[in-house]
Amino acid sequence: MKQYLKIDEWSIIEESFDPHNHEISESIFSIGNGHMGGRANFEEQYSGRSLQGSYMAGVYYPDKTRVGWWKNGYPEYFAKVLNSTNWIGINIEIDGTPLDLATCTVSDFRRVLNMKEGTLSRSFVARLEDGKEVKVESIRIVSMVRREIGAIRYAVTALNFSGNVTVTPYLDGDVKNKDSNYDEKFWNEVEKGETADGGFLTLKTKKLDFHVTSAFAYDLTLNGEKLTPEAASELRDKYVSSTVQVSLNQGDQLVIYKYAANVTSRNHGLGQLVEAAQTALASAREAGFAALLSEHAEAWRDKWKESDIIIEGDVSAQQAIRFNIFQLNQTYTGEDDRLNIGPKGFTGEKYGGSTYWDTEAYCVPFYLSTADPSISRNLLIYRYKHLEKAKENARKLGFTKGALYPMVTMNGEECHNEWEITFEEIHRNGAIAHAIFNYVNYTGDKSYLGQYGLEVLVEISRFWEQRVHYVAHKDKYVMLGVTGPNEYENNVNNNWYTNRMAAWTMEYTLETLNYLKENEASRYEELVDKLGLEESETSLWADMIAKMYYPADEERGIFLQQDGFLDKEIVPVKDLAPENLPLNQKWSWDRILRSCYIKQADVLQGLYFLGDRYDLDTKKRNFDFYEPITVHESSLSPCIHAILACELGYREKAYEMYLRTSRLDLDNYNNDTEDGCHTTSMAGTWMSIVHGFGGLRVHDGRLVLQPSNPGHWTSYSFKIVFRGSRLKISVTDREVIVANETDVPAQLKVYGEELTVGGLSSVTVQQTVSA
Repeated sequence: MKQYLKIDEWSIIEESFDPHNHEISESIFSIGNGHMGGRANFEEQYSGRSLQGSYMAGVYYPDKTRVGWWKNGYPEYFAKVLNSTNWIGINIEIDGTPLDLATCTVSDFRRVLNMKEGTLSRSFVARLEDGKEVKVESIRIVSMVRREIGAIRYAVTALNFSGNVTVTPYLDGDVKNKDSNYDEKFWNEVEKGETADGGFLTLKTKKLDFHVTSAFAYDLTLNGEKLTPEAASELRDKYVSSTVQVSLNQGDQLVIYKYAANVTSRNHGLGQLVEAAQTALASAREAGFAALLSEHAEAWRDKWKESDIIIEGDVSAQQAIRFNIFQLNQTYTGEDDRLNIGPKGFTGEKYGGSTYWDTEAYCVPFYLSTADPSISRNLLIYRYKHLEKAKENARKLGFTKGALYPMVTMNGEECHNEWEITFEEIHRNGAIAHAIFNYVNYTGDKSYLGQYGLEVLVEISRFWEQRVHYVAHKDKYVMLGVTGPNEYENNVNNNWYTNRMAAWTMEYTLETLNYLKENEASRYEELVDKLGLEESETSLWADMIAKMYYPADEERGIFLQQDGFLDKEIVPVKDLAPENLPLNQKWSWDRILRSCYIKQADVLQGLYFLGDRYDLDTKKRNFDFYEPITVHESSLSPCIHAILACELGYREKAYEMYLRTSRLDLDNYNNDTEDGCHTTSMAGTWMSIVHGFGGLRVHDGRLVLQPSNPGHWTSYSFKIVFRGSRLKISVTDREVIVANETDVPAQLKVYGEELTVGGLSSVTVQQTVSA
């Protein structure tokens, strides 16, 4: 772990500048609004190590996969979210000397991410080589109200000199991705132009022809008085700037207000981009920075009303959960069903910014409980719109029917470049089916099944139907050559989790068919005809459900992760010498694959998803066996273990896993935060509190709560949006208070007690789970 950030309830604070931490901070202090976002790069030039990154949602590049040979069905490209035009740039020179924190003496440095209001601010004093000192104070927003607008207030104060300050705000599209093959650049210039106090730049991708137009304008004040100095523009390849020079006396403060608009061809016609950018820019500039800041802060206050979690008595835990919620809310806002959630959000480029099974397994529960149902519905519709591509993916692998959703995608096509993931980690189909169940079960929106859900479920079931085969001597259906959630085993037979989710999917598909037949008969007939579904097919699914093979060890009473798992030497992680960890940085891949060590929850992932099917003793035996050999080297691992540990009453383990998931990036647990934050696993952090300590489940259309206190907190509370109600659940060692903040009554169970909480009222239940 690397702890250098101050603990604070509402802010992330860095109080000194250490270049060795800079790329980590660039990730952690990132800001965005669902449409665009970027890393916390400095506005002024910086010649030290930095990952310059500004990203536009949905804009990507199909980078050719680099392999030495080809395999049938292998993806042709690896999709990458593109580093886009740098719109934040404001270069400063003091009497001809550039302001550069890599070459200055820096003091009084302070960088703050204000999570309550969604602002990134920074202040410092820089002493240049010639002894001149300036104080800089900046604040930046990416507007949650005006999705295409970013704005900066950048103030320079002359501390010990009088002289000339040269200011150059600019747009720079001559950028590249950190992981681009052969350092290739992905953008071509379309057009650019200057204005009296700014300019615009339009770029297009070399493939797919995404167009992005960025426009900027700026205002200057000197000691509060507006300036209109003569400006000199510079236009070169993929670059537009405007330069002014201002004379400062000692003590003078020069303030630069920079406004930028970023619009894309995803939302505007090609011939309308420049006009759209300039119109949005003019409106923002007319409003002014103070008004933009105020409306942005108000939008964040509304976000926190629905999603805040309050922890009393543990500031580290409090800061961590708010950081996770903040990153989720600024990454995906749900208005656009063409968008999804990349594992790094707007904080970095690792994993290409593509969609993984993380969305369905981890993110959907967060948005179900903290936002309007349309938000999580759009995440499901995203997959529905990719159904035909998923069917194509299955054909590429040799299947004659059914759909295999990609492990990694931008547009429905598989674009992952590791064969054991592309071909074998097929359990992602099960997560997508479970997300449909989760959405319908939580919201009660059964209309989704007839409109969209059944088609996806049937095609996924058809895939499973072909992927398993019958073994006569076992009288069972088996599934060979897969990789489960534990990616530290490849090409195994009968991964318990994959087999279990395959059977569950077919079971849920049959249940959905029966529901539609009984309740939406005409739609049922229409879908059966459209899908060409025959009774022989559904009968086969029923047989597969009944005869699916699940490896188990009867002596230990556990489900086996795969057929040969007990052939491994079982040595707990605690018995490994510290120099062996993390395995993925210390051991060869061959050694990892032969070991017993588990990257993330696998069998335990199934026990979480299908928790109502298994009793506590079954969960306990499996947890006690698998957790001690789990290295948690996936960001998705600690949260599932925290949830199950809560259910089992393992409060110390639950708290340990909560801190690990919640402070993963803040404390750089995995030594990789410089690549970007682990955004999708942050939804798992939320789950570890609400599903873990809060014990939230939904059974028979009713919320079920079984809250417990980890023992380190005086109290905690969380918000739940459920079927028109917004409930605040407050938990102490003595009682649970359920307060309804809407006028819609809510029915729920707390510790098994049936309750109705009327509109704008509350109910108190005595705590019955030991702290």
